[in-house]
Parts: sequence; structure tokens; C-alpha cells
Amino acid sequence: MSETTYEPRMKARYREVVRDKMAKQFGYKNEMQIPRLDKIVINMGVGEAVQDSKKIASVLNDLALIAGQKPVATMAKKSIAGFKLRDGMAIGAKVTLRRDQMYEFMDRLVNIALPRVRDFRGLKSKSFDGRGNFAMGLKEHIVFPEIEYDKIDQIWGMDIIVCTTAKTNDEAKALLAEFDFPFQGKNN
Repeated sequence: MSETTYEPRMKARYREVVRDKMAKQFGYKNEMQIPRLDKIVINMGVGEAVQDSKKIASVLNDLALIAGQKPVATMAKKSIAGFKLRDGMAIGAKVTLRRDQMYEFMDRLVNIALPRVRDFRGLKSKSFDGRGNFAMGLKEHIVFPEIEYDKIDQIWGMDIIVCTTAKTNDEAKALLAEFDFPFQGKNN
């Protein structure tokens, strides 16, 4: 019996197509210089969790469905009386994806979720941080197919940060464009 190993579609694409294109475009001499994806961090802030602690459980459940792995509740670092916030209170959820889960999530994000966003005109190129990382926000978590619209109690927003090993914004943008990230125009 031969055992076949499963490889995510985007990971195979990186190995077979993207690395060669990046090496030619930027003239890398060493294979280790070629930028690659490092991790994807998904964060959901829940300000309403201050009044209703059940909402944090709902967010943790939804984020687990979207990411495919268990998220961690984020806690308040200090008390703020004006917001009725206490130190150590759960106010959000986050998950860090690496390796195969990262490629699977990116595939679903680019090919399923982003096309479902209402009035979507592309991702802004200004969202790079100067060190090869890209951040974006979604107003509704229901664009992911894992979330059943009838079973949710509230729509949450989320931040998605794609971390790469690229040194510059241009290298990172070229890498993400090879993965079909829908950037706006040519020079936005």
C-alpha cells in the first residue's frame, strides 16, 4: 500500500510556479533569498463582549470554523473605566496559521471569500508595512463558506495579516500577486 500525501493547491503552486517567477523577476542568486509566506494572523475584536460574555464564545467558535484550528481569546491589558473594561477580560480572538493550514486558508480567502465581499474593488497596495507584510480588514465574517448564515447571531469584522519573508513592499506585492491576490489598479 502506497500512502499518498496531500499538498494544498497554493503550496504546490508556490513550489512549481511562483518561486521560479520570483527568482527571474528579482534576480535572486540563492534559493533561500526567494520570498515565501511565513504566517497568516487572523484577529477579531469584540468590544461588545464587555456587556455580554457569551459573545466571545460565539466569536471563538466562528473563528475556529474559518481558520480550521482553535483560536485564542485575547485579553484586555489594562482596565479602562470609561469602557467598563477590566484587566484580563476577554475582548477578542486571534489565530496564527502556518504551513498547510495557512495555504488552505489563503486559497479560500482569495478564491471564495473575497469574491463574495459586497462592492469589492480590489485590495489596496498601500496596506503593506514596508517590511513585506500585508494587512487587510473584512467587515463581515459571513463571506467565508464555513459560516452558516442562518445560525449566526451577529456579524463580526476581522483583520487578516499576511506575513512574508520579503524584504520590501515590491517583493511582497509580487509574491501575493502570484497567488492571485486581487490588488487595485497598477500603482495604488
